[in-house]
Amino acid sequence: ARKRKGSAIDGRTTRHAGYAMSIHVRRRIESIFGWMKTVGGMRKTRFCGLDRVGLHFSLAATAYNLMRMSRLRVT
Repeated sequence: ARKRKGSAIDGRTTRHAGYAMSIHVRRRIESIFGWMKTVGGMRKTRFCGLDRVGLHFSLAATAYNLMRMSRLRVT
């Protein structure tokens, strides 16, 4: 992402609306993976094998979705 000072991305890229949209979406996705690392225990997996690690990832993603659903306001 673009830094405030000394960025490799110049104004030709950052002036477009698509770049701003991409940054917004990227922030949303990165926050999910950050939550899964800190709260969901995905920083260092405790299981061996793709099946078990995949199941652990699915469980952490489900927990995140349940947490999000609890914060929704349903009227």
